[in-house]
Amino acid sequence: MTGHALVTGGGTGIGRAIALALAGKGLEVTICGRHQTVLDAVEHPSIHGIAADVTEESSIAALYARAEAARGPFDVVVANAGGTVSGPAARATLDEWNAALAANLTGAFLSVRPAIAPMAARNRGRIVFVASTAGLKGYPYVAPYVAAKHGVVGLMRALAAETAKNGVTVNAVCPGFTETGLLQRSIETIVARTSRSEAGARAMLANPQGRFVTPEEVAAAVLWLVGDAARSVTGQAISISGGETW
Repeated sequence: MTGHALVTGGGTGIGRAIALALAGKGLEVTICGRHQTVLDAVEHPSIHGIAADVTEESSIAALYARAEAARGPFDVVVANAGGTVSGPAARATLDEWNAALAANLTGAFLSVRPAIAPMAARNRGRIVFVASTAGLKGYPYVAPYVAAKHGVVGLMRALAAETAKNGVTVNAVCPGFTETGLLQRSIETIVARTSRSEAGARAMLANPQGRFVTPEEVAAAVLWLVGDAARSVTGQAISISGGETW
């Protein structure tokens, strides 16, 4: 596998695992995130970190210009950056709502938009959104995040319909609770707000297999989607959740 890939939010968690997997298959990989020091900690000769904010159009434009000047146009774009805060929907402020949509939906759109036309012109390209099972079902206390991730799945399907005739595939992977720092923070919040122990909180969140997804499992699905074996797969939201959703 050769080419140039972009992974947003590539410094930690799922994004880091995807970047390492792509680099391990021979791609040059540009990763972005807000903090250069976090990106620099991902050590691989084919991984190159550029600080950027996916919610800012000018920041993404600068990222594309710098990365593509150095390593050529992106053949693969993985829109992974995002995040969430929890709380009852009735207490969510408009600022919190807008921040969730900016980080998870608008940021995903801005991350892939510059690649769409060039990929279509070359008649090849792979776009993968890292959505969530929250893009396939509802969860309590994270309404803005759920709405944003449903929007990501809808965006993916629209882009897949637009690009199907141009050799470009557009898909989403939808992980359930995954062993990352984000999961650990969620568990700590549950422990702090309830009488549950950490073990009890983990048991409450575990999938039907009685476990959590690993970042490497998500990365393996992305590797398949960007490879030749998946050239007929587009417009799909693939649940990686141990049977939680399908």
